[in-house]
Formats: sequence, C-alpha cells, structure tokens
Amino acid sequence: MQKSALTAGLISMGNIGMSETAGIVHPSGSPGKTAGKLPREVWIASFSQERLSAESPDDMVKRVIESLRAIEPFSPDVVCLPECFYIANTKMDGKFTVEQRLSKSEEVLNQFSDFSKKNNCYTICSVDTPAGNGMFHISSVVIDRQGKRIGTYHKIHPTEGEIKSGVMPGPLFQPVIQTDFGKIGVQICFDILWDDGWEMYRKQGAEIIFFPSAFSGGQMVNARATKHKCMVVSSTRKGTSKICDLSGEELAKTGFWNPQLCWAPVNLEKAFLHLWPFVQHFPAIQKKYGRKVDIKVFHEEEWAVIESLSPDVFVNDILKEFNLKTNDEVIAEGEKAQLEARRKYSS
Repeated sequence: MQKSALTAGLISMGNIGMSETAGIVHPSGSPGKTAGKLPREVWIASFSQERLSAESPDDMVKRVIESLRAIEPFSPDVVCLPECFYIANTKMDGKFTVEQRLSKSEEVLNQFSDFSKKNNCYTICSVDTPAGNGMFHISSVVIDRQGKRIGTYHKIHPTEGEIKSGVMPGPLFQPVIQTDFGKIGVQICFDILWDDGWEMYRKQGAEIIFFPSAFSGGQMVNARATKHKCMVVSSTRKGTSKICDLSGEELAKTGFWNPQLCWAPVNLEKAFLHLWPFVQHFPAIQKKYGRKVDIKVFHEEEWAVIESLSPDVFVNDILKEFNLKTNDEVIAEGEKAQLEARRKYSS
C-alpha cells in the first residue's frame, strides 16, 4: 500500500496547478509549512477507499489512518476523505441506528482532530451530524491544523433513499470556510448533479471545492472545475479520487498502481482570463516578467491562465498594470450589455 501511494505522489509531482475565485486569486497568508514553497502553494492529498474493506467502523478508521502515513513525508496542507468513509465498505454498513451513527461520528471526528494536530494539516472529514427531530445530516467537517472544527457543510441534495433513512437535506445557503490558504467549500456526492451548491460557493469566493463522495463522478468532477473556475478535489469510496485544476485538467489521481492516495502541490496565485483581446498584451508581460510568470493558452477554448511563479509578483497587480479582465468579468459585462440592449430596443 505504501509503495503504491508513493508512486501516486511521484506521478503527481510534476503537475503544478492552481485555483482562482470569481476569475482571480488574490495574495493571502502562506501556510508556511515547507521550505521553498511559493506564498500561495498548497499541498493537497485525497483518499479513495477502492479495494479497502473492514469488519467494523473502528477497523476502517484504523486502516485509513495507517494508509495516510504514506503522505507524511510530503507534509500535506489538507487531506480529503470520502463521504461517511467510517461506515462505508464495512460489514456494519446499513445496520447502525441513527443514534449509533451519530455517536460513532463523534468518535471519528475526535480521532481526526488528533490526526490534524499530529500532521499540522486540515482534514475534510465526512460524517453524520444531528439535524433534530430524529433526523441527521450527511456532513463534512473541516478540522484545522490545531485539531479544531472550523466549519461544517451539510449535504444539500441527499438521495431519496437517504431521506427515507432519516437524512435531512442541508440548508440552501451555507458559508464558505476560511483556512490559512484561502476560502474553501464542500459538495457531497449527489450534490454534483445540481448547480446551486457549487454556485453558492463560487459567488462567495471559494478557491477550492472538496467533493467527498460515494462514487467517483468521472468527468463531472473535471466539468465542475471548468464551469466554476476553481480547484475541485474528489475523494470517493470507490473508483478514482482526483485533484482537478480550474481548467478541468487533472493534476493527480488514484488508479491501478496507486488505488488509495494521490497528492499534488497547487499554486493559488493564478487568474483565469478570456483570451481576446487581452492576448495582445501577453508578449509585453512575458518580456517584463520572464520566468516569474507563466501564461498558459487554451487555443480552442480561447481561455488563458496566468500564474505567478515568484513570491514577489502578484497576479492582481499584473491584471491592473495591463488592464486585463478575468473570464468572469467579461461574461458579466456581456450580460449587462445584453440586458441594456433588450431594455432599450425591445418594442
């Protein structure tokens, strides 16, 4: 297990990507864990329960924590775990009462609080939480580097079967969760089929959206990253877990040779641009900044992603200097012009 997980890391090491919020990421405080890191570089690790089974929830948690030891040499800033992983793929799945699920969930959160403190990382830990009236939420609790619970997301769109078993749908509005590397959000499993939760976080400036799930989601995960212009990190009970850049490109993923773990460094100092007419300024930017800035052009889509590779260069400053607009800004201005034209010229 450890050897295959390390292979995953080696595969992902060469793929550096980042994320942005509403088209641009602004500089913020650095996690400051590893020498040589860029100010907004974040190391993300994701877990899959593929090929992993256990007799009981206690045994499953023990096996997951043992598997996660393989990522310790890379000092991840954040680790994402699958939807209610503690009971999935165990012989007790479907046999617990609501009270037992809630009691066991509290134990799991305490265990991963210790894990976060030990490894100085955030953990996205999916468990069950009380909803009142004998019902419960399927939730993801965000635990910080000190082991404190700093935010909880409740699944907005449970399945019909889950509702019949006592699951309460989460609130239609839930706030972003602030970390020391940026704003994050969570969507869980069936949520991937609706736009509302993803847009809810995008409008609040989420830079990374984590996706704990019972199924892998496939290309839907990549599509969500592209559509909402943010990093998407999936963690699944079966199949592939992966880390997607805001362009939808996969930076790392699990697979045959690394079934449980993948990880990658991610640079959040980045902006997603509409290509025309701003491409005309790219030669001047490259001439001035050279290796300090990377511009990746998506020719067929007519997008561009501009990224700072230097701790003393900020993308927001480049946008202002060369009067560049993000893709979101161009879309918003287009919609405004369309509405004004309809009002002005409609009969």
